[in-house]
Parts: sequence; C-alpha cells; structure tokens
Amino acid sequence: MWKKIRVFILLIILAVVMIQSLQDKADLNWKNSFYVAVYPVNVENNPQVEQYIQHITAADFAEATDFLNSEAKRYGIPLYRPINIVLGKSISQLPPAPPVNGGILDIMLWSLKLRYFAWRHEQDFSVHPQIQLYLLYFDPKQHRSLSHSTALQKGRVGRVNLFGDASYSQQNLVILSHELLHTLGATDKYDVANNMPAFPDGYGNPQQQPLFPQAKAELMGGRLVINESKAVIPKNLAQTVIGSKTAKEIGWVR
Repeated sequence: MWKKIRVFILLIILAVVMIQSLQDKADLNWKNSFYVAVYPVNVENNPQVEQYIQHITAADFAEATDFLNSEAKRYGIPLYRPINIVLGKSISQLPPAPPVNGGILDIMLWSLKLRYFAWRHEQDFSVHPQIQLYLLYFDPKQHRSLSHSTALQKGRVGRVNLFGDASYSQQNLVILSHELLHTLGATDKYDVANNMPAFPDGYGNPQQQPLFPQAKAELMGGRLVINESKAVIPKNLAQTVIGSKTAKEIGWVR
C-alpha cells in the first residue's frame, strides 16, 4: 500500500514539474520583462546583520539590474528593461533548505516545498514578480565562507547566501545575478571539485591572448581566472560578462 502511495505522489510531482517546465520555456521568448522580487532574511537573527538589512533599499540592486539589461541589449534583446529587480519586505521564516545527499525524490519534494513556501510568502507588488529570491544574510565575522546558494528554474525561486555587511555589497550582487540566471535556465560553468571555471564556456574571454589572467569572469563560471590553478570571486559585476553559451541557455541567442 505504501509503495502505491509513493508512486502516486511521484506521479503528481512529475506532472507538476512537466506543467511548470512548459510554462517556463514559454516565458523565455523575451517578449515581456521579468520582474524579480528579492526578500532579505536575517538567518541567525544577528543584530549587525539586522542593522544592515534595515538600510537596504531598492537602489542597492540597481547595478545588478543595469548590468543584466546591458548584457541583454548586447545580445539583441529589444526590451527596454528585460529584467527588473524589486525589493520586498524582510521575512523572518527561513525557506526550506535543500536535502544533504538526498535522492531524486527528496530533491523533488524539497523543490515543491520551496515553491510552496514562495507561494505562502508572496507579497504585494505593482507588478507580480515571476522570480522570487530569498537573500539569506550572514555575519562575515562569524562565517569565513558560505555554502553554495541554490536556485531553481522550475518555479523560478532561489535561496541566495550572502554576507550582511556593506563591504560585501558589490560582491553580493555578483552572487545574486548568478543565481538569478539559474532561475532562467543557465547552468554552472565550473568544476564543482575545485570551483575552477571550465574552459572555454566558464571563461570571460576564451580567445584572449595571453589567456591568463582573464580580464573578466563569465558570470556562470563564478570566478575570475588568474592562472591555470587560481581563480577568485569577482569583486563586482564590472568584472563579469555573460558568455554566449549562457546567453543561449536563457534564450538571448537562438
């Protein structure tokens, strides 16, 4: 009996995923703009992080919006503002975390939980956002590094791990933009074993001579390549570019 119930649940999940997938693909014709809602979250109720969050304004995300729209224009997207980032109110409840070493069913269930969480915590905007990102802020004094962020194309929702300190604001926009593109279908272009960008698609300019150091990082490559064994997270979006493979994945190139 339990086996039949599990199969039934799995079939429901697959049906939901298939319907959502068809809707997501239809959206990527870029005939209309995408609105992205970002929600700050003080993960550990840290006073310093809370103070940082209280000073966040919509203008703090303008650089990310401008960068993405500039890159869209470079690839011939005719919309005036293909991507618009809007700031929502901070929330206290944490979005469900992805399973550690979970199987396919576990990941599917988590995906549904995250989308349900997003639905339950929707806020009112003048234009309904198609993408929702939860910005999980941590105190850099308490954390030397953060775990990988996670964003889903199915349902266009993500958890973005960031440092809640003004000195990291520019680098935070790099990570936010990276995860935002995941919700549009972009894939990672780096080796998960060592975080080194994969050649050629993870390089900002794979034709550059000499090849090292790279002048810019490919956004989905995640890091600016210094040499064959060293790469660093870009300090800001000015040090990044969206490569042709990523552009094709998100529908900017046919």
